Amino acid sequence: MWIESDLYNRQGKAITNFKNTIPAPDSDLAQQTLKDPYNFDFLTVQEQARERDIEEGLMEHIQRFLLELGQGFSFVARQYHIEVGTKDFYIDLLFYHLSLRCFIVIELKANEFDARDVGQINLYLSAVDSQLRHAGDQPTIGLLLCKSKDNYVAEYALRDINKPIGISSYTTKIVESLPKELKGKLPSIAEIEAELEKTSVKKAKKTARKSTKKTNNENG
Repeated sequence: MWIESDLYNRQGKAITNFKNTIPAPDSDLAQQTLKDPYNFDFLTVQEQARERDIEEGLMEHIQRFLLELGQGFSFVARQYHIEVGTKDFYIDLLFYHLSLRCFIVIELKANEFDARDVGQINLYLSAVDSQLRHAGDQPTIGLLLCKSKDNYVAEYALRDINKPIGISSYTTKIVESLPKELKGKLPSIAEIEAELEKTSVKKAKKTARKSTKKTNNENG
């Protein structure tokens, strides 16, 4: 599975500021923990999918999502509620990493990376460090998962940020919307497979009959 998903060329490729924000050797471990891009091909979404659609899809396939994230990720919550002053905020996905010993905040973006996204996740990291982090925990890490990104913009956006943040893109399977009149009229995958199996059986029987006839002719 790792070979098919090209893990070797994706591992540790996220744009991060870990070398400047996490002491070695933990900075190297944190860097290798992240990928770019993340392969969410187990999700089948519309071209204009909303962030909530993607989030719900990941939760429906949480086991495969955890496998793609990698070893050590422990799921804590989705839409985790935090209060900052008089304002309410909701973290898309909250994890705890067992090897790094820290919380990991994941924010999903259905569009191209925007430098303003860094300000949002930076606030979340400060809140988690203040409200959830225990004495033995390392500083919280943030991961922005965007539909696409400009690497130069991402690097500049992280340059003077003092909290550890990574920025990665992700891939999904895109489906086109069907016209209403066609919905429910197309065969399912199971029906297509059954029809192909019938065709294969028919071809095999036909070949067997021809072979028997040829043998009989030769013997006669």
